[in-house]
Amino acid sequence: MSRSRSVSPLPNPKLPTGWNNRRLKYVSLVQVSNVDKKSVDGEESVQLCNYVDVYKNEHITPALEFMDATATASQIQNFGLKRGDVLITKDSEAWDDIAVPAVVTDDLPGVLCGYHLAHIRPNPNVLDGRYLSRCFAASGIREQFHLGANGITRFGLGKDEITGASFPIPPLAIQQHIAEYLDRETSRIDELIAAKEWLLQLLAEKRQALIAHAVTRGLDPDVTLRGSGIPWLGEIPASWTLLRGKYLWREDRLAVEEEDEIVTCFRDGQVTLRRNRREEGFTTAVKEVGYQGVRKGQLVVHSMDAFAGAIGVSDSDGKCTPEYIICEPVHDSVYNPYFGLLLREMALRGYIQAYCSAVRERAPRIHFTDIGEMFFPLPPKAEQVEIIAYIEQSEHEANQLATAATHSVELLRERRSAVIAAAVTGQLEVEG
Repeated sequence: MSRSRSVSPLPNPKLPTGWNNRRLKYVSLVQVSNVDKKSVDGEESVQLCNYVDVYKNEHITPALEFMDATATASQIQNFGLKRGDVLITKDSEAWDDIAVPAVVTDDLPGVLCGYHLAHIRPNPNVLDGRYLSRCFAASGIREQFHLGANGITRFGLGKDEITGASFPIPPLAIQQHIAEYLDRETSRIDELIAAKEWLLQLLAEKRQALIAHAVTRGLDPDVTLRGSGIPWLGEIPASWTLLRGKYLWREDRLAVEEEDEIVTCFRDGQVTLRRNRREEGFTTAVKEVGYQGVRKGQLVVHSMDAFAGAIGVSDSDGKCTPEYIICEPVHDSVYNPYFGLLLREMALRGYIQAYCSAVRERAPRIHFTDIGEMFFPLPPKAEQVEIIAYIEQSEHEANQLATAATHSVELLRERRSAVIAAAVTGQLEVEG
């Protein structure tokens, strides 16, 4: 059964004096684009502003790189982009990811509105395109389109759902003041968000650099080094030995216990019960053919995703797909948390992808026999433990900074949304 609801007028009885709720069809021309990406002989060459251009940009500017295509004369006439036009996404795989807007900042001769988009041209005597674009993004207004979307696995808006939507319309001069204010305010907030995201990226890079150095060089800055003979590894502390993987681990194949839940190995190195992270986005097998047991503390390597970092130590007892390689140490000198990070470093440096044969594009498969033939540095057990303790302490400090920065980003985004909604509904007085 498909999901479809009619669009109701905007429920906002407390608009300021001089403001009115108007349906979009009375204040703009709305067209659903039929210009696809194909180039057809005999048609005129054009450029297309496509779905992704709108989805990723609040402003459609001449600086964007548009796709080359062709179009008929009528399509060029109907869907050419002019300053003040508003484009919205009208289809999505998620019902709440509908009607994402972007406003055209300049006349763009030869650039057309592409397929899966609606092209809206406001009546310039009544409605400012910049203001309208902000309205589409405002909480309390955009929900009309979420409710009006119809579909099962892919959702879309019909023209009637778009034209029938209701918007708060103040006098044109006030719209322009609001648009200018929101351009300034959102730019200021976006700069703050970008600074926080830069800090998060810096922390992530610093974390990986710290891990890479610790697991390949140790913690003593004055240690004597010697060549390892392994291209990806380079020099290692002279006191470390080198052993093939088959002398460090054996492949374990444990029976599944009745109470075992599914354990998943993620690309960020966490190996945990699937329910600890998420349930959606996974395919559940009707028959768990070949599933194997995995126990807390065992080293897990995802045979088809190891190249992307899906390697780590399980924090849970459970069961897992036969695509996972379960490594059990063969003697006490192996500390799995150390080798989990070392193997991830090998993956991030491209060594695993280069070593293993690909079974599908960009997805090399690794087997335990491959791991068994690889050489690994083997620090003394006490040093392995010390390295992991140092990394965990450093990560604890970095995570506190990252958590604070992430929370700040969330608050800034909430502030951004709230400012837009308050401004376009008259709840925030904007001086012009």
